[in-house]
Amino acid sequence: MKISRLFLSNITSLMFLLLPATFSFAVENVQETQNLVKAGDKYVTLLGKQVQVGDKAPNFKVVNETFSPVSLKDFDKKTLLISVVPSLDTGICSMQTKRFNKEVAKFPSNVVMLTISNDLPFAQKRFCKIEKVDKIKVLSDAVWRDFGAKYGLLIKDMGLLTRSIFIIDEQGKVAYREIVANLSQHPNYEMALNTLKALNPIVPKKTKNISKNASEDKEKVVQKLSKPDAVEADKSQLIITEKEKTDGNSKAEKTVDSTTNSTEVKTIESSAAPKKID
Repeated sequence: MKISRLFLSNITSLMFLLLPATFSFAVENVQETQNLVKAGDKYVTLLGKQVQVGDKAPNFKVVNETFSPVSLKDFDKKTLLISVVPSLDTGICSMQTKRFNKEVAKFPSNVVMLTISNDLPFAQKRFCKIEKVDKIKVLSDAVWRDFGAKYGLLIKDMGLLTRSIFIIDEQGKVAYREIVANLSQHPNYEMALNTLKALNPIVPKKTKNISKNASEDKEKVVQKLSKPDAVEADKSQLIITEKEKTDGNSKAEKTVDSTTNSTEVKTIESSAAPKKID
């Protein structure tokens, strides 16, 4: 057991050492964007090509908690909200992730929400367990930095992803993009969620209509309370039915035949017991 733990610890440390070097070689000639995002009061440089609204969303490859590859193609024909955070171990990133984990349940099943960061899958899994994040998919770009490079989000000399929100529609196009101006600020949650609602309207659940058509009610009462010969009477006769409350325990039904001016009164006993007043 001690040997296994030591081996795992050494592998993890080796990954931390090799990933930055491997990635710096891979993105040596990538596009740089300046004066877009600040860390504190200083601008940082973003690596990778910037993606704009209306663009075809670039395919990307990240990993899940078991280091299994996950790509954009895995969410074909889905509306995708991607919440990007620098690190789940920071306060705002934690709140951002938990906010979308709460919101996703309000949307139909064709809406998928992801959180992507450069945290290692081990750390992401631990965070999700502690914070009970179980409705969104939390993925890592730490292995290949493919997502950060293709969406222009990797912060130079920090190895983190800049805070941002992307929405990709069912056709695979970028429908919404927000690059948060300062790493210490929250994204515009309401704007992102409203865009998502516009793309996928939330249909309210059907409720039973307890109100009935008045004329249908009247017809049913007449058929139930009138004599059989009255139901079969000449259609030229006008039958008016009205309910009269006689006392707390009974109801009276009065039927007036307009052609004969005769009146018939039937009494229906209430099945409910009288209320006891203390």
